[in-house]
Amino acid sequence: MMHDYPGEAPSSADEVIETDEDGNFNLRLYVAGQNPKSLAAIANLKRICEEHLAGRYSIEVIDLLITPQLAAGDQIVALPTLVRRLPPPLKRIIGDLSNTERVLVGLDIRLRAGGGA
Repeated sequence: MMHDYPGEAPSSADEVIETDEDGNFNLRLYVAGQNPKSLAAIANLKRICEEHLAGRYSIEVIDLLITPQLAAGDQIVALPTLVRRLPPPLKRIIGDLSNTERVLVGLDIRLRAGGGA
């Protein structure tokens, strides 16, 4: 099952625009159901994006219990896994995304001037 969040890009493959002309981040979060780790990863990702990428991101959440075939495309071997599809290069982070600094470094997101992790 794919979930869209208000104000974010649609989740169907033919609706997602694979360009990065505006410097936007295209993020895909793979989870396994509604377990605590999955829910924490979703909440942490939304918080980090709002704080550091406000208006410059789209999140696609893919529940592999419902659509396991989607794991092969991004070579998912552990859950939850966050995949940064855009901007290139493709990057992956495994875990519940609770360590903000690790997520920012892993996604190559620079902190805003005057901001902290």
